[in-house]
Amino acid sequence: MSESERATTAPDAADDPIVGSGSADDAGRTELDWWHRDHPTFTALSGFFGGVVAAAVVPALYIGLLHVAVDDDTAEEAFPFILLVFAVPICLIVFSRTRRFGSYLLFGMVITLLVVFGVGSLVFWLMLRTST
Repeated sequence: MSESERATTAPDAADDPIVGSGSADDAGRTELDWWHRDHPTFTALSGFFGGVVAAAVVPALYIGLLHVAVDDDTAEEAFPFILLVFAVPICLIVFSRTRRFGSYLLFGMVITLLVVFGVGSLVFWLMLRTST
């Protein structure tokens, strides 16, 4: 196949779904939009690490804001409402479009809680065992 035949049979950049239609309106959006849409691990990684942040940072911010806004007794009584943060991934799992993201979000939250409580329990047990 000669060079001129290759040039005529090569796909046009405007027809390439990754590059986009090539219009001026889509030029800025399509450069990075393909990665969020087509990369196989984007949803899994963003969901998992979103769950890690939700399990580690959100309770700390919630109790901090409660202590600033109300007295200590009321803040301690309202702290169990942080469990409503689990409603977010459960609602995401219900809808098919967000099911994968929601399941990884819930997975990240549960794994983080298991690791935190597991390591805390182990350290507590070791402290009790070595103190006597």
